[in-house]
Amino acid sequence: MIDLKDSCKIALVQAAPVMFDKEAGVAKTIQLIEKAAKEQAELIVFPELFIPGYPYGMNFGFTVGSRNDEGRKDWKIYYDNSIVIADIETKAIGEAAKEANAYVSIGVSERDSITGTLYNTNIVFSPKGELLTVHRKLKPTGSERVVWGDANKGYFPVVNTPWGVMGSLICWENYMPLARTALYQKGISIYIAPNTNDNPEWQATIQHIALEGRCYFINANMYFTKEMYPDNLNSPDEITNLPDKVCRGGSCIIDPYGHFETEPLWDKEGIIYSTIDMNKVPMSRMEFDVCGHYARPDVLELNVKDN
Repeated sequence: MIDLKDSCKIALVQAAPVMFDKEAGVAKTIQLIEKAAKEQAELIVFPELFIPGYPYGMNFGFTVGSRNDEGRKDWKIYYDNSIVIADIETKAIGEAAKEANAYVSIGVSERDSITGTLYNTNIVFSPKGELLTVHRKLKPTGSERVVWGDANKGYFPVVNTPWGVMGSLICWENYMPLARTALYQKGISIYIAPNTNDNPEWQATIQHIALEGRCYFINANMYFTKEMYPDNLNSPDEITNLPDKVCRGGSCIIDPYGHFETEPLWDKEGIIYSTIDMNKVPMSRMEFDVCGHYARPDVLELNVKDN
């Protein structure tokens, strides 16, 4: 049996994406990894769709039963700036993770190299620069479905880290009870949630999940404003009515008892540093272990088609 480390220093990055620009987004990602490395971070976590940004408020010309050319052109810009896994962009981020000697988790818009389908994806790199996991969002939420496809493989990948099992669910995947249970069944200790939720109800959700799963919940959100959208969009009216602050952030870390390890960060970019005590995970499971001694497998059973 492997002895796990008692603590992990996390750098939780709440930063603005470089909207619709993967090259500049990768460059900013590497700069932030380097900054976190100077603080000896062992795990560096970025938000959902950090490259090339979350196109909040855009409909890409879709209405029920029709599309338009302006929207298609904007979608093509986003498509061109989405990332092909194992291409130059992921290799550059992997090299930065290696230089930092840290695990790196980051959300990207992934473009399938064969079909061209886009996926809302979270990827994790090892301290050796290896690409460890590729997790595609199971079900894009609402109008996200006109941009990204449903996950079609690798549904609940996890990483065995020096601090225990680590995995992720993206944004509203976290409202899927069976998806959460799929991670709990794998013994997750560090639960990463890249997202774009800055509403107060979300803060209640993440406290509940940490308490339910008896794990550390890493709430990775972003901060960005209306001014950050590119000025070459073909449908600029979609951006006009957005609030000046499109996403306020709220990134934080919740401990296995549902308490704020770090308070939410609002209305600005920043890196949240915290050294978490991994002993809290087994201690919190003394009286409640959701898929262990508190479970009733004779009554309730989850079968996961995990390929």
